[in-house]
Amino acid sequence: MNFSDIFKKSFLEGFAATDINIYTASAAMLITSVLALYIFLVYRTLTRKTFYSKSFNISLAGIALITAGIIVTIQSSLVVSLGMVGALSIVRFRTAVKDPMDLMFLFWSIAVGIICGVGLAEIAVLLSVILTVGIVVLDLLPVAKAPMILVVNAVELNAEQEILEVVRRYAKHHTVKSRNLTRSSLDLIIELRVSDGSELMQTLMQLDSVETASLMSHDGEVSF
Repeated sequence: MNFSDIFKKSFLEGFAATDINIYTASAAMLITSVLALYIFLVYRTLTRKTFYSKSFNISLAGIALITAGIIVTIQSSLVVSLGMVGALSIVRFRTAVKDPMDLMFLFWSIAVGIICGVGLAEIAVLLSVILTVGIVVLDLLPVAKAPMILVVNAVELNAEQEILEVVRRYAKHHTVKSRNLTRSSLDLIIELRVSDGSELMQTLMQLDSVETASLMSHDGEVSF
């Protein structure tokens, strides 16, 4: 046996598959399943969307399991790992993630799958606990109050100043977002921060020029 044979043999041994312990793989998938269920429950509890997407939540749990399965598989052989990378490189995901929180949960699910797949379940559990505590604490921190939207319909075209004088009494900061004029009416949309919205509405309705008034709040982004 010459040096060339020895080199070829050692090179080929690097591509040889190693036996995957079924018990180790089963344990990794079981722990991933538990953490995937945990992510499912956390997402369902913490999300505040008007329309809750159950299919997206189920996909979070599925992604964790799929990722763990891939990581366990590619550890068996370098050839398999290269083939897996080549196969996954042709996949293109074009679904837009509209909420940044959804993106965070997506990365959380992938990270749990990778960490459990390499046999470091303790780190995955620690990550999940710390991340949950962090989300809850940051969510409870007080932030600036979200502005409200006041929609006023007046039957007089010159009623804007009269309406704004009332708004100034109850709101220190206000901005006229829209003015809509017709031949017989005026529609105003005003963004404001008010502590006593009920009293503001009652005062507005006492004006002879005001036909209707609506005060709406939202849970969206806060402008500072």
